[in-house]
Amino acid sequence: MKTRFVLIHTSHAGNVGAAARAMKVMGFDDLVLVAPRWPNVLRREETIQRASGALDVLEKARIVATLDEALEGMAHLCATAMTPRDFGPPTAAPRAHFEMLLKRELLTQPGIAPAPENTPSVAGLAPAAEPAPVAGTGVAFLFGSERFGMANEDVYRCHVALSIPTNPGFGSLNLGAAIQVIAYEWRMALGGFPVQDATPGRALADAAQVAGMLTHWERALTEIGFLDPAAPKKLLPRLNQLFNRAQLSPEEIHILRGVAKAMIETAQAKR
Repeated sequence: MKTRFVLIHTSHAGNVGAAARAMKVMGFDDLVLVAPRWPNVLRREETIQRASGALDVLEKARIVATLDEALEGMAHLCATAMTPRDFGPPTAAPRAHFEMLLKRELLTQPGIAPAPENTPSVAGLAPAAEPAPVAGTGVAFLFGSERFGMANEDVYRCHVALSIPTNPGFGSLNLGAAIQVIAYEWRMALGGFPVQDATPGRALADAAQVAGMLTHWERALTEIGFLDPAAPKKLLPRLNQLFNRAQLSPEEIHILRGVAKAMIETAQAKR
């Protein structure tokens, strides 16, 4: 689904860079700035530094004079406003709203039957607060200036006011942090990215290697007097299960056999 992040009257160049970085890590690249404080904000050193590699997002970003220009082609508008308004769009947590939004989008596709009338609404949203089905595929997230937030007239034109669930006693988020949260929640709603293992997969020791190590440990434990060969009880089977649960690698088998060897040599040296 086409996604756009719109920053209105941004005053700090670093926040523009932070926004680009937050967007890129979540796979988004459509950034529009409405009348920012600095006309050259996309090229300022602080912007580039805070982007931290998301230069392609900055290169693609656009600066426009009015919000109307920024919202061209967008069908569903999401305000981000912490301060309550006397009237305006319904307020919703991002996760709950995104779930409902995508469900509505799915139902507008040909061949998809609507849900039964008694289908429960998304938790935290009353039926009356549900937005109209999205006519197109463009979703825009609007963020106001760092000092004043979004103007009332900009909030009023949106379909929903997203409120990030924060500590009631301290709910103020930096602009870059707020964009990161919204981008993350939206990406997760769209399916997310697969988690990549930070370490390469490792080979596991085979049964013969485990058995050889267990034999080595049996000798070592006997040498130090921990195991009585005449009455071994269930020590060795339990150790065998312990090593199996550990899913040892060949390198770890080598380490444990080294420990067993040291135990034997130490015990023999004391005799």
